[in-house]
Amino acid sequence: MAITMKTSLSIFLFIAITSIASTQAANFNITNKCNYTVWAAAVPGGGVRLNTGESWKMNITNGTSNARIWGRTNCTFDNLGVGKCQTGDCNNTLECKTVGTPPNTILELSLNLYNNLDFYDISLVQGFNIPIKMTPSSSSCSMVNCTTNISDECPKALQVPGGCNDPCTTFGTTQYCCDLSSAKSVATNASATCAPTTYSKFFKDRCPCAYSYPKDDATSTYTCLGGTAYNVEFCP
Repeated sequence: MAITMKTSLSIFLFIAITSIASTQAANFNITNKCNYTVWAAAVPGGGVRLNTGESWKMNITNGTSNARIWGRTNCTFDNLGVGKCQTGDCNNTLECKTVGTPPNTILELSLNLYNNLDFYDISLVQGFNIPIKMTPSSSSCSMVNCTTNISDECPKALQVPGGCNDPCTTFGTTQYCCDLSSAKSVATNASATCAPTTYSKFFKDRCPCAYSYPKDDATSTYTCLGGTAYNVEFCP
């Protein structure tokens, strides 16, 4: 009888600890449905190579703000995980600790913040490289996606190998770079401007639920109850 009680207690403790751990992190299942290899990346989280059909299960701790998930293309890494990617590169490493370089389609997340909500969006502020979709496990929350292959329609001025660049990276002017505009406005005592442009409209027309420029909040940010799990697909 003592053995049975001890065993039952151990099982109970295991279930309790597992349940607590699962509520302390958001679970992501990231799948590559592209017909080419994608090197998935997450900050925090690291990065892995995903051949067509392969998945990566990873967690991001609740309370994390400004987390990012994206895909990299045309990468070459050595046995130590050192190399380079054509798009989305993160400081020449397989396991990312820094955000990716443009162009890259980005999922942005802040988890279990403010009224126990997750905040999430797709951002094209750094351009586009891979179609993406994220589906919450809760049916009461909105799916977000950018499934148009924008690279095929990219304006000539933004075309780069492997993707469609953002206008700030391409031109580097205050018209397209909100941070530069804000800095300039402080220096000149002028009002900061961060308005849509012809290029941001190009991105918005093709992916209406995604950020097309940094202040594109009204139609681009979504929420879900903290603790929700998410499925992420490249080339859905």
